[in-house]
Amino acid sequence: MKDVRRQGTSSRINSPLLLVLLTVMFSVRVVAAVPDPVLQWIGIMNTTVLAGGTNPLATTRVVALVSGSMFDAVNGIDPRFAPLHVTTEAPASASQRAAAIQAAFVMLVKLYPAQSGALKAQRDASIAAIAAQESAASVTAGVQWGQRVASAFWGWRLSDGLSPEPPPFRGVESLAGTPAAVGAWRPTPPFNASGAAPQFASMTPWVIIRPSQFRLPPPLALSSAEYLADYNEVRTMGVFDGSGRSSDQSELALFWAGNTPLYWNRIALQIAAARSLTLSQNAHLFALMNVAIADAGIACWDSKYRYVFWRPITAIRDPGSVNSDAAWIPWLPGTPAHPEYPSGHSTVSGAAAFILSQKFGDSTTFTVTSDVRPGTRSFPSFSAAVAEIADARVFGGIHYRTSCVRGNLLGQSVGHYVLVHAMR
Repeated sequence: MKDVRRQGTSSRINSPLLLVLLTVMFSVRVVAAVPDPVLQWIGIMNTTVLAGGTNPLATTRVVALVSGSMFDAVNGIDPRFAPLHVTTEAPASASQRAAAIQAAFVMLVKLYPAQSGALKAQRDASIAAIAAQESAASVTAGVQWGQRVASAFWGWRLSDGLSPEPPPFRGVESLAGTPAAVGAWRPTPPFNASGAAPQFASMTPWVIIRPSQFRLPPPLALSSAEYLADYNEVRTMGVFDGSGRSSDQSELALFWAGNTPLYWNRIALQIAAARSLTLSQNAHLFALMNVAIADAGIACWDSKYRYVFWRPITAIRDPGSVNSDAAWIPWLPGTPAHPEYPSGHSTVSGAAAFILSQKFGDSTTFTVTSDVRPGTRSFPSFSAAVAEIADARVFGGIHYRTSCVRGNLLGQSVGHYVLVHAMR
């Protein structure tokens, strides 16, 4: 029998094939240690948005710009899907990872010029991490391609209708106290701010045909039993003092009162990392979800400013309402400054949850963190999270139940359309 002996680590490797195999294995281990730039820069995007104090509606546009440009940058080098916007062919030798980094960096600097120094440092660190594994020519070509894609995206959406800002929207403020004002929105205390971003109701969508494509039916009639049930629920469960909420119900209302698109990007980051998706898969996932989020925001604002329905604080304080209470205060501090119907949080969440459920299955377990409260909350499914978000808006005293239910359905419709028609 042949004598087989284990060689020590100092033994010479005489087999050229073995040497090649070991070199490949070592390279794979090192490459795997470099963070996926899509996941890394989605995380940087979240931090940048929070540092910039961007409101949730404006964030719907930000996340689509960043993730959409990253997708076209990655996909343009090795096409696996139809492009979202940029159809120009990329250099075949370009680094996909460098392209993703540069696209995200360029877009975030355009959106947040005050944070350009911190973003530049993070960009340089990201490029340095991949430069040790890819040729200088490939990295340079990837950076140049990412720059082109981001610039093309930026130019595309400059004419989307965000600017110029329209005159302040005050609803039926001038008619307050008259029958014509009953059921209609006007600025709410304590800030009495003008309606937020009415131009979003007519912005150019990303994928859906027009903002009104999935416009909801009118809100419930004030004389209906369904409206009365909604009214009574928010009046008793959403009041600041003396409500029927449990301590957890009070907490979940506060927990979800943050930047809606960022919750879902954190959720998707957690799941994508756990599933070990490829660079291309991650780019596609985040672009699909965030473009659906952006179009859901536009579709939601179309219905909001079409129906201009009043907020609970206005309805409950109105002397003509059932069991009115002139001193009623909602649990959440400060009702959002835009018409009530439908819920923006529920609409955007409905779109995001739809995309994630189609990709991973609804019964996917996950935890989520808040940008305004400590701790985490755990869920057995995406639909369970959306249901809790509806509770959060009602228990917070800022929405009626029907607005949340219908908003979720609107978001699902937008998400389905985006899934079927974009980046196939």
